[in-house]
Amino acid sequence: MAEVLWQPDPARRAATAVERFRREAAARWHRDLADWDALYRWSVDHREEFWASVWDFGGVRASRGCDQVLVDPDRMPGSRWFVGARLNFAENLLRRAGPEPALIALGERAPRRELSWDELRREVARCAAALAAAGVGAGDRVAGFLPNVPETVIAMLGAASLGAIWSSCSPDFGAQGVSDRFGQISPKVLIATDGYLYGGKSGDVLPTVARLRAVLAGLVATVIVPNHPAPPDLAGLPGAVAWRDWLDAAPDRPLAFHQAPFDHPLFILFSSGTTGLPKCLVHGAGGTLLQHVKEHQLHCDLGPGDRLFYYTTCGWMMWNWLASGLASGATLVLYDGSATAPRDVLWRLADAERVTVFGVSARYLAACEKFGLRPGAARDLSTLRTLLSTGSPLAPASFDWVYREVKSDLQLSSISGGTDIVSCFALGSPVLPVRRGELQCRGLGMAVAVFDDEGREVIGRPGELVCTKSFPSLPTGLWNDPDGSRYRATYFERFPGVWHHGDWAEVRPGGGLLIHGRSDATLNPGGVRIGTAEIYRVVDRFTEVVESLVTVQRWAGDERIVLFVHLRDGLDLDDPLGERIRQQIRRETTPRHVPAKIVQVPAIPRTLSGKTVELAVRRVIHGETVENRDALANPESLDHFRDLDELRH
Repeated sequence: MAEVLWQPDPARRAATAVERFRREAAARWHRDLADWDALYRWSVDHREEFWASVWDFGGVRASRGCDQVLVDPDRMPGSRWFVGARLNFAENLLRRAGPEPALIALGERAPRRELSWDELRREVARCAAALAAAGVGAGDRVAGFLPNVPETVIAMLGAASLGAIWSSCSPDFGAQGVSDRFGQISPKVLIATDGYLYGGKSGDVLPTVARLRAVLAGLVATVIVPNHPAPPDLAGLPGAVAWRDWLDAAPDRPLAFHQAPFDHPLFILFSSGTTGLPKCLVHGAGGTLLQHVKEHQLHCDLGPGDRLFYYTTCGWMMWNWLASGLASGATLVLYDGSATAPRDVLWRLADAERVTVFGVSARYLAACEKFGLRPGAARDLSTLRTLLSTGSPLAPASFDWVYREVKSDLQLSSISGGTDIVSCFALGSPVLPVRRGELQCRGLGMAVAVFDDEGREVIGRPGELVCTKSFPSLPTGLWNDPDGSRYRATYFERFPGVWHHGDWAEVRPGGGLLIHGRSDATLNPGGVRIGTAEIYRVVDRFTEVVESLVTVQRWAGDERIVLFVHLRDGLDLDDPLGERIRQQIRRETTPRHVPAKIVQVPAIPRTLSGKTVELAVRRVIHGETVENRDALANPESLDHFRDLDELRH
């Protein structure tokens, strides 16, 4: 078993919300829930009891309780949760009142802003009134083309209060990328920014908004949220209105909450779309709320008085996850801009805003180590209790760096899930030890397993990550998929009746997990499947390497592993460096993992949420077309992979 790097002391463990939940559930249901393992097993074997307990423990507000917690429990898809209940997502996020901060917002050059719970509620009421005046009602779509600022949270809550469906994209999406998304869902109202600032460089978004309006049939209103000191110039957008003018013109209407069934649609989220038109995933209000309450309170120990930060854009599901922190009474800390301009800006934020739960990507933590940052020595992180990492597997070396250079008494939780379920399959736990390189545990209530190719459960070796029983945050379906055929084919075709997630993973004997990468990006030289994360963990520790990408090339009737490296400025990939990389991979993995080719490239292509796109590169090196380059943050980088001399021999 992997080395234990941290474990909570008895006093900390006893004071956690999940310990209180465990004791209350044991008494309520007369179950022997002596420890975490017993709690997890009960949560998947007795799902009705578990999720009913989460509902009550989380204080879910509903105008009507359910008639039955779970109907058709053995059907997936097809089971139904909390049948008969009626609730509103926004009402549950706006339960608190008072002068304490609900939102704290910062940006690269923007002044610090703070909204109290009372102010947030008033702004949401005004936004809801303006949306209603535009004709928005239950089931209508409201689209946000916005940065991570308070207006985005306000607009989402305003739409949700009416029973409308919210969908958002980050303003750094190109015109084609955003139209590929919003064009599929026909929003009634578009709320967009006039520009953005990233890494000291500003971007003008209004031309993209103009192009977008031309393709969005059914759009009745365009609202512009200024993100520059000067008022937005709306001359090129006839009929568009500035955010504050729009709110001021709204009728005086008290905030009301449309009560809807548990599975009423709340969010439409989009897949990355790098290999085709993005899938539009529809998520229900009740499932999203209940799952996030569980993850925040039981896995992150989040509650009133906490300050929750996650570095994210509004085009990534972690923004939706962050926003739901309001339902647990936490203050949200928002940041808009580059995470590394300057390099320690997020650690400064954690210090200044007294953040208690701090979330970033695995790539960011690896970059901090390469920058030589020592946040624990440079900043006061005394309030920091939990550090979350997602986006890609967190390398064991990054675990070491966190406990060496950030804080030794810290719950470090590498978490994994996705847009598909707007939540997590694997998370942390405040009552379990942190083991080097491992995700701490499976999510409570989630029957997560790893299957071999024949659909048999395996432990201690890699396979396909699956979920064998239904759960409340299953997507209600895909947009424009009336008979559900695309939905079933995407997630349930490989193993009928079982959710197939598409991750190549491993359940460890001690209960932790490893994520080895996407299963469709695994390497298969000589018929042996290898997870890409195993190679990244070695290569990304080289100080010469800024980032890397590994894929396979069809060669001589088989496949060979090709490693692409983006090196620090001024460095060239010479034979000694290439050999050191190969030898280190051989020492830490197996000879099968050693790349047949190592090729230097000027940049590694990534999605707008920062994820490496192995499949797109695999297509390019085989002369195939990547249909949706606009889904990439740096689409021009793909051109460097076409017709490489190094791959011709």
